[in-house]
Order: sequence, then C-alpha cells, then structure tokens
Amino acid sequence: VQLQASGGGLVQAGGSLRLSCAASGRKNAVGWFRQAAGKEREFVGVITWNDGRTYYGGFLKGRFTISRDRAKNTVYLQMNSLKPEDAATYYCAAAIRLYNIGNYVKESAYDYWGQGTQVTVSS
Repeated sequence: VQLQASGGGLVQAGGSLRLSCAASGRKNAVGWFRQAAGKEREFVGVITWNDGRTYYGGFLKGRFTISRDRAKNTVYLQMNSLKPEDAATYYCAAAIRLYNIGNYVKESAYDYWGQGTQVTVSS
C-alpha cells in the first residue's frame, strides 16, 4: 500500500480546505491523523473502504467530513470552519486489518502511513 497526502496550505480562520490521500493497494480503512508542533499525534477520523462508514474524533463537532472515491483510490478530508488550533501536519494511514470502526482511533490499527501535508490556519 502506498499513500500520498496532498492539499495542505495556508488558510484563514473560518475558511475551508480539502485534503486528499491517494491510497493504492488493498486496505480495509483509511484514517486521518494530525500532529501539531509540540503535541502528540491525534486521531481525526476514519472511513471504511468497502462500505464508506465514518467515525470522527470528538473534538471536530461536525466541521470535518471524510469521503472516498473508490474509482480513484482516493480519500478526502473536507475541513470547514477552520480554527488556528487546527494547524498541524495531517497524515493519512491505511489499515489492512478489519476492526470495529471505533478501534481505528488507535495508531496501532494502521499498517501504512503517508508522508503528511501541512495545514496552517491564520487568525
């Protein structure tokens, strides 16, 4: 499995950004994580590849949406109402193993990781 995250950049607070993760190879789920400077990496959300179910980190409050395009082997993270505290490097990761969706909050559930894309939010 190969993962390539893209779409990061600079956006003003309140704005939107869509990240993409090109994810080739066999997988059961693709998740998004983020890591801000000086902080631990945290779970953003996950989508199951076959049936498109999603599960999100509790802090999001509906601002982010994950979707996938199976024909393009790509997963998207649509981020709306961005806040300065959303600034981070965003990573996508693929899981080969099949779990209950709630288990995908753990980094250990994932087998492959992309290189990350930087998101900066100006206030």
